[in-house]
Amino acid sequence: MREGELTYDDFLRRLNIQDVLIDAGYHLNRRDGLRYPSYVRLDSEGRRIRNDKFIVTQQGKCCFKPQQQKSYNIISFIKEHPHFFAEYRAGVSSDRLVNLVCNRLLNQPVADRDTRIIQPKRDVKPFDMADYDIHHFNPQDRATQKKFYPFFKHRGIDLYTQYAFHRNFCLATKHRENGMKYTNLAFPLTVPKDTEQVVGLEERGRPRMDGSGSYKGKAEGSNSSQGLWIASPAQTPLANARHIYWFESAYDAMAEYQINPVKNVYVSTGGTPTKGQIKGMLEETRQANHYLGFDKDEAGRGFVKNFKAIAKEMGFADFTVQSYHPLGQYKDWNDALLGKRDQRLIDQGEIDFDYFEFAKAQEAERQQEQERKQQEKEERTSGFRR
Repeated sequence: MREGELTYDDFLRRLNIQDVLIDAGYHLNRRDGLRYPSYVRLDSEGRRIRNDKFIVTQQGKCCFKPQQQKSYNIISFIKEHPHFFAEYRAGVSSDRLVNLVCNRLLNQPVADRDTRIIQPKRDVKPFDMADYDIHHFNPQDRATQKKFYPFFKHRGIDLYTQYAFHRNFCLATKHRENGMKYTNLAFPLTVPKDTEQVVGLEERGRPRMDGSGSYKGKAEGSNSSQGLWIASPAQTPLANARHIYWFESAYDAMAEYQINPVKNVYVSTGGTPTKGQIKGMLEETRQANHYLGFDKDEAGRGFVKNFKAIAKEMGFADFTVQSYHPLGQYKDWNDALLGKRDQRLIDQGEIDFDYFEFAKAQEAERQQEQERKQQEKEERTSGFRR
């Protein structure tokens, strides 16, 4: 990155989603009020276009479509709707487009350079694990573990948690035709009815040196509509599972386990849960209760609502599907592990809760109970001797 160039963090801090919506051609819909502003598109005669509305969340940092319940910040909105912006050209890199749009909105000059055009791929071949070099985490070999350090350190996920899930992640290196190679932390995706066949990868990259985040996505050709990351530290088969915990990412699942190390079955959707993912798992686990640890925001609550509706259609009792958000002012379970509080939840008056202080208090109580029992045992023993 050139000196003086703005990063994604700069854009997120200095712009709000309303700036981007207005630039994309949306208009404030005053009929919905100002507490949760909404923006709509108009046709050539000035009439609202049906089902084309975005609602802005508190603090003005994100928006979502009511019928989709998918949340966007300024970065993801531009990437998902590139054709709304004047800088868009067929094949332009999505990161380049974000850079151009946000710098223009901030009146920041951008150095001229040749725009990198990526030719669209017409045929994406199905995912094949053989296309990757795989590096596994071996709990018995410290040398194999060191390469995973930069991927887990910034997420607060310790070695004990990595030991518990070591069968369910790896490093995957893809060699491209241009000679470049890319290595990501990979969480294998499988379909619930056949958990032996890997159908894709949920991928996470190394954190960038400038702090502007890291790559997250799925491997090319992954079966995103049905594939899930399914993990069990106790290696519990789905047919025997009694408690299944759902999350939007494998990081969140591992973080929850570290906070509450109970050996259940853990599932990651790798993003927005699809109907195929939900139905596929429910079909194979009708005996289980499902706990939905999706993000504590508008989109996450929408995912819970959609999940419950699908489960109800399939004949599941209401009590078998429950929300499972972290206590306190945390957006997700990884934030809870890191102690990273969300300003939006603070402003909404969410209670404060510290998982580490709670764990220390519990440990102190257990220690006191053990000491009390030991003292009672010694008193009984000394009584027999007399």
